[in-house]
Amino acid sequence: MSGNDQPDIRSHRLDDSEIAYNFGDLHPPLSRSEALIEADRCYFCFDAPCTTACPTDIDIPAFIQKIRSDNVRGSAHTILSENIMGGMCARVCPTEVLCEEACVRNTHEDKPVEIGRLQRYATDPIFEDETRLFYRDPPTGKTVAVVGGGPAGLSCAHRLAMLGHDVVVFNRDPKAGGLNEYGIAAYKAIGDFAQREVEYILSIGGIELRNQQTLGTDFTLQELRDEYDAVFIGVGLGSTNTLDLEQESLEGVDDAIDYIADIRQSVDLGALPVGRRVVVIGGGMTAIDIAVQSKRLGAETVDLVYRRGPGQMGASEFEQNLAKTSGVTIHHWAKPASLHGDRHVATIRFERTRLNDDGRLVSTGDDFELTADTVFKAIGQQLDFSTLRAAITDLEVRNDRIVINDAGRTSLPNVWAGGDCVAVGDNLTVTAVQQGKVAAIDIDRALRKE
Repeated sequence: MSGNDQPDIRSHRLDDSEIAYNFGDLHPPLSRSEALIEADRCYFCFDAPCTTACPTDIDIPAFIQKIRSDNVRGSAHTILSENIMGGMCARVCPTEVLCEEACVRNTHEDKPVEIGRLQRYATDPIFEDETRLFYRDPPTGKTVAVVGGGPAGLSCAHRLAMLGHDVVVFNRDPKAGGLNEYGIAAYKAIGDFAQREVEYILSIGGIELRNQQTLGTDFTLQELRDEYDAVFIGVGLGSTNTLDLEQESLEGVDDAIDYIADIRQSVDLGALPVGRRVVVIGGGMTAIDIAVQSKRLGAETVDLVYRRGPGQMGASEFEQNLAKTSGVTIHHWAKPASLHGDRHVATIRFERTRLNDDGRLVSTGDDFELTADTVFKAIGQQLDFSTLRAAITDLEVRNDRIVINDAGRTSLPNVWAGGDCVAVGDNLTVTAVQQGKVAAIDIDRALRKE
């Protein structure tokens, strides 16, 4: 495509039946008989390595044993007591590099127990029937402000509400849920599951949700500290990293996370415009999600380009294989060098890379070009300092992340934080849930001590 050609971006590249098939459930739920057979494969280890590998400390053998004895509600209670977002984590957690990788059955001759699918089998009925498993302790008279309605914030809010505190959640988006609602592939959480999970969390009572309220715009951190007994910050990462290339402002050079949000909120996926030739830059889960979904929307070619090798990609081996089997071409050892086009992007040039003797990434001097109707940037996110810089000026920050201790405490008294916005962690939903829970427990201790 030359700079003068019109980009080929349009909707309805596939018929409705193809779209429905392409965006069906990635991991269909287990039937009762399938779940019982799979549960029977568990060895119920005493010092279970799968539990050790779970960031939220779920007693995995215990919940599987309850499935085996047909006590599905009890199994769900075991899961959700440690991870109130266990339903979504059963869908999006990279179990293949966490609990299932640690499973003692994970050998060359065998395969690990399908822990993620068993977790979904146990928790789905709870959200479908709105079964009440948790109740509030007597009111403490204390109030806590939670900034952020994503996994960290909602986990923190739910645990605080259970412990008897009153919570106000300030959420910048029209809906709560954070990346669970706006930032994951549509085929990983079909239907409205993210919102059903949010509603279940709020149903415990004692939690007021205020949507479209942004820290640094609608209120300040000091105002929250003055009004509430404690503050938890779980704002996530609101800004995408840039390529730092001259023509990055060309039309058609877009942030992957924004288009994923469009897909997640669409009621007619076929109506979404998609380029015929799509190039994705990045190597994490977001890069895989946008590449696969572009292909499933009808893009003719999708090229994903990552600057290092497959072993250094943030996306798991399962996710990489998913992209390949979906028709995505993955190019390793190449970095973007320049964008070309008149008003709209037409081509993107890449330089091939390698590691030098010091282990640093350098250019080989070779390059190649890809034509593109759309280029998606998926090279990581950062705190949105356009609104937050003044709001968190009194907090200790390292590498553009909020510094916390093991209990989630920040450098300011009575202020805690967790999730993707903090300096420790791995940007996983399950880790954010754990950090919110841990902070809530410490907030409770601090408030009762007062």
